[in-house]
Order: sequence, then structure tokens, then C-alpha cells
Amino acid sequence: MSDDDLARRRSALRALLKRPLLTVESEPEDLILVRRHQSELRDWLSRETGWRLQVDAETARLFKTAPTLDDGTHPARGKAGEPFGRRRYVVLCLALAVLERADAQTTLGRLAEEVLNAAAEPDLAFPFSLDSRAERSDLVAVVRLLIGWGVLRRVSGDEESYLSATGDVLYDVRRVVLAALLTGVRGPSTVVAEGFGERLAELTDEPVPDTDELRNRALRRGLTRRLLEDPVVYYADLDDAERGYLVSQRAAITRRIEEATGLVPELRAEGIAMVDPDDDLTDVRMPEQRTDGHATLLVAEYLSGRDEAGRGELEAFVRDAAARHRSFWRKGVTEPGAEGELLDIALGKLAALRLVKVLPDGRVRARPAIARYAVEEPTVRETRGAVK
Repeated sequence: MSDDDLARRRSALRALLKRPLLTVESEPEDLILVRRHQSELRDWLSRETGWRLQVDAETARLFKTAPTLDDGTHPARGKAGEPFGRRRYVVLCLALAVLERADAQTTLGRLAEEVLNAAAEPDLAFPFSLDSRAERSDLVAVVRLLIGWGVLRRVSGDEESYLSATGDVLYDVRRVVLAALLTGVRGPSTVVAEGFGERLAELTDEPVPDTDELRNRALRRGLTRRLLEDPVVYYADLDDAERGYLVSQRAAITRRIEEATGLVPELRAEGIAMVDPDDDLTDVRMPEQRTDGHATLLVAEYLSGRDEAGRGELEAFVRDAAARHRSFWRKGVTEPGAEGELLDIALGKLAALRLVKVLPDGRVRARPAIARYAVEEPTVRETRGAVK
């Protein structure tokens, strides 16, 4: 295979890792690239990660599975970047259930009515209404997410008119995309557990290997998934079998990832990070510009010299930073309580990047990789001779 073909195959894999659901409308060039290299991509993904790749004329779907089930640091986000909470996720699930039974076209008003009816089912009894603009905004945020995924295609109208109760919106329902959303290894109807955590585990549970060869393959796949998905993989977060396998096979595993994706391994005593020189395969960048980015960088620098810090201590630090940088930061950062919002944004980014861990009592524990943001005091070197 020529260097050009290898580069194009790498671009195709990167496109899938960045956006696991590609559609002909939103990413036509990436879809063409994936279709051209689908055989090689499918082989590599199956061998190294166990992920399934499905490609047709309109979509390419990489059925990724999360390395862990308790990571809430990368939520879906609304138009203004606000994270989805439990309420919006429930509305999202209800909307998907409704769309599964919908006609080829639907309106936002009709979708809202059917979501309301579904929420009122006795087995669910989810408290949801559309009486206020804030409640309608939850539904609109879900609809815009589905448009971004390609599940819905806007035909006419605008969601803002629905929010203001002055109009409606017409959509095409794209069933081929809708059918490709679920990534569980088994159908939801086959899950028999009752608790949420147990049901989620059963939905994503994979067969337990019964030979040494299969166990090693499962370890390799699981570790490759984590290295592709997580900003940093710490040895301390792995169990004994995972840690032992990664220590012995890290050169081979990271080499295969680097060859396939262009990610560069950074090996440290505490763990491994696959660094993207193009700064493209991430949804959280560090550092960033503007107020939130600068505040996050300052908090990282502050925590890099400490093992832990309390919530009050960090809020005081952000409040002082806002006063010092008020001429450069956005308006309102010195208002009472603004430091809490700034700190929440900063800690959300740092936790997503595995640089800190927010403890249940509110204290923040610095993780080893945050040391890269430490700033040392400049040293003055004495020199002989006249000063020029």
C-alpha cells in the first residue's frame, strides 16, 4: 500500500473516531473515504478494539462502547454548550422511542405531544410538561441534537418559532440513521435486570473469555479502547490483569495505534497518553482562549503544585484571578457568585481531561498529568563581565 493510501486510511479512521456516525449530508467526503477503505478499517477495528463498523450508501457507523460506565465528564451539549442533565437525557430517550413509531415526516408540535403522552405512561410517570419556555427548550435541545446526528432533517420552519409559540417545524425522519444509534452488544428487550446500574451493565456486557489467548485478546482490545477514548490512562485506574498486560505490551499496543491514527504515545511512570499533534480528536481542548479557557489554565497551574484543594480555597483563587484579569475577561466575572460558575466550568474541563478528580465532599484532587501545567519560577544565571 502506498504512502498516500495509508494517509487516506488514517484520515478515514480519524474521522470515525471523531464522529462515530457519519452521514452523506453532513460529512460526505469523510463518508466516501470510509467507504473506500471500509475493508481495512473493519479488519483493524475488529482485531484491535472489537468495535463493529457498518457502512452503507448513506451512513458509516462505528459502534463504539465506552471503556467504563461511570464516566459523566463528556455529556451531550446544547446549542450554547450547556451540558445535558438527567431531564434532557430522559426526553431524548422518549423522543427516540416516539420517532421509532413515527411516519416518514413529523412536526415538532406532534413530536412534543407524543413525548408528553409517553412521559405520562404509568410505568414511567416522568414529570414533564411544555407549559414554560424552559421546558420547551429541553425538547428543542434534544431535537437539535438529533438534527446534528442526522436522525432528523429540517424541511421547513425553525425551532425558535416553536419556542416563542409562533410556529411549527417540519422534519424528515431518517430511519436508516435512527436504527444505527444504539451501540449495546445486546438488544434492550433482552435485558432482565431491574436496577439502572445493573441494566446498563447487562446491556454492554461482553462474553467472558475462557482461554488464555482469548483473555489476552480481550485485555488488548479493552486497553486499546481506553487509549483511543481517554485523554490519559493511569496504571492506578486499571486492575491487576490490565496493568500487567499494558506494562508488558505497551510498546506494541501504542505502536499499532500510532501507525493507524497518527496519535503519538507519551509514556510516563504513572500511565500513558496518546497525544494528537493535530489537536483534532478531542471535544475538550486545553488550553483555550477567552475567559473560560484562561480561568481553566490558571486553576490547572494552581493545582499542579498541590495534592488537593478545597472548594472554598479554589473559589477564592478564581475570585482573585477575576479581579486581576477583569479588563481582559468577560463582563460579570467579578460579580458575587461568579467565581463558582467559572470554577465549575474549569473543573469540568480538567476532570474530562483526567487532570483532576472531584471528590464527593467537594475537594479536588490533582492527578499526575496536571504537572505539565506547572510554571516554575524563572532563574537568574550569574555571568561574568560587563552588563550590556
